[in-house]
Amino acid sequence: MCDYSLHVVSSRPAESAETIVTSEFVGTKTRGFASPADPTTAVCLRPGTEVVFETNAYSEGLLFRRSIGQRLARFRQIDLDKPAQHHDALEFANGTIVLVTDLAIGQRATVLQLPVDPAEKPVTTTTAS
Repeated sequence: MCDYSLHVVSSRPAESAETIVTSEFVGTKTRGFASPADPTTAVCLRPGTEVVFETNAYSEGLLFRRSIGQRLARFRQIDLDKPAQHHDALEFANGTIVLVTDLAIGQRATVLQLPVDPAEKPVTTTTAS
C-alpha cells in the first residue's frame, strides 16, 4: 500500500525480485519507495511483503542518520485507527519498527517475497484412480 499522502502521485504495486529505492516525491514530504528507473512513481507494498536492503538500513535522525542494524524487513501498517498519521512501516528482523517516511533517502532494497493474495484460490488437481 502507499501512505495516505502519496495518493497525489502516480503509483503501482511492487513486483517480486525488483529493486526499489527510498525516495521523496514532488508535491509531498512523505517518503516511500520508487523504482530507480522511474523515480516519480511510488512503488506500493502490501502488508507481508519482505524486502532486503543492500546494506544495513538507516532512518533519519534530528542531526544524523541512525543505523537500524538490520537489512531484512517485512512491510506492515501501524496505527490504522489514526487516519491523519503515516501507516506504512517496516518491521526489521530484530523487532525494530520504522515508518517508511522516516527512512533515509537513497537506500536500495530488493523485494524478496510478496504476500499471498487472499483473492487467489489455490489450484487443486484431482486424479482419477
